[in-house]
Amino acid sequence: MAIASGPVSDYLPLLVMIGLVIAFVLLSFVASILLGPRNSNAAKRTPYECGIVPEVEPAERFPVKFYLVAMSFIVLDVEIVFLYPFATVVHALGTFGLVAIAIFVLVLLIPFAYLLSVGALAWGPVQQVVREILPVRRTSAAVFDPAAVVGPGARGAEEGTAA
Repeated sequence: MAIASGPVSDYLPLLVMIGLVIAFVLLSFVASILLGPRNSNAAKRTPYECGIVPEVEPAERFPVKFYLVAMSFIVLDVEIVFLYPFATVVHALGTFGLVAIAIFVLVLLIPFAYLLSVGALAWGPVQQVVREILPVRRTSAAVFDPAAVVGPGARGAEEGTAA
């Protein structure tokens, strides 16, 4: 008996695999409902976050910086996933591929540079080390006049020395 070749037979192994996955998932859910224990207590109803037992009620929320770090980590991981295949075929792509990947990296590094500039990644002990190594001078408002940064007393001192 010959196996017919056509669009259905070409995708038959894939369709069988999808069917097996769906059957396994459904069987797992049904088994957990039927075989799982049904007793509930206060410990099971409390929110669970990374193994940290909440000391106060309600449990405190994570700071926004935590989520910024997590999202930037995911973005940089995705960037690495796309950079690896590029590195393997860089010679075949030529100049067009180089320009395309440069634009891709630039689009992903600009938000990362923004996160660095607002201090989203400087928290905890790292922040103290960075402050010791690279002292950053920041003001609460944008300053464009150098005399305003020094102050009016310094201008008078300069005029007094010149006279």
